[in-house]
Amino acid sequence: MASLVIHDLHVSIGDRPIIKNLSLTVNSGEVHAIMGPNGTGKSTLAKVIAGHPDYTVTGGDVLLDGRSVLEQEADERARAGLFLAFQYPSEIPGVSIANFLRAAVQARLPEGEEIDATAYYKRLYAKMDLLKIERKFTSRAVNEGFSGGEKKRCEILQMAMLEPKMAVMDETDSGLDIDALRIVSDGVNALRGPGLGVLMITHYQRLLNHIVPDFVHVMYDGRIVKSGDKSLALDLESRGYDWVKQELAALPA
Repeated sequence: MASLVIHDLHVSIGDRPIIKNLSLTVNSGEVHAIMGPNGTGKSTLAKVIAGHPDYTVTGGDVLLDGRSVLEQEADERARAGLFLAFQYPSEIPGVSIANFLRAAVQARLPEGEEIDATAYYKRLYAKMDLLKIERKFTSRAVNEGFSGGEKKRCEILQMAMLEPKMAVMDETDSGLDIDALRIVSDGVNALRGPGLGVLMITHYQRLLNHIVPDFVHVMYDGRIVKSGDKSLALDLESRGYDWVKQELAALPA
């Protein structure tokens, strides 16, 4: 069983602390959702896990299968089994999705081993069938001229081909209409299983109607302050975050 363990994490950008004393464990087969107001550090957490260079870890650790990833470059973390689905995926003009995915799969092979083209396309088409993606999709340049839903579908296809141990999804529902949200959610649910742990970051409970989490965590002021099941997300949807803030204010200093 794979595990992602975040232990007593502290993160700053410049002199400003963003994440404070955050601990969380995600095991393979589990789906965890992190919710919280803007500016609480949710996207920062995703970027730090993936290895974004703009952030400084000032304390704590992030471990994948018991091994710290903090000294690894982003590509090393990816090869170790981490995957980040971006909130705003970048366009790569002139590079087809098929060639992009082929290069990504090749990069994870042992040095000197070449990808088998026939096997690659057989596997690619099998994943596309699973996700209900048309063949012509992979001839398009990565995210160029894509709608929000198409960009997120491309991210899910990447996740399907790379088969990570842990997937961090940074506001996957951002910019999606109801139909696109359902399509992307169906893709995530198709990949969900005992070999994959998922950490979803979202503002809204609507995503969790489609991808039902095992655990829901509330992040506030750089910390996880409350955890529960899906019912916690329903409370947040109906009551907002003020009641969480009030509970925290009532705690002894």
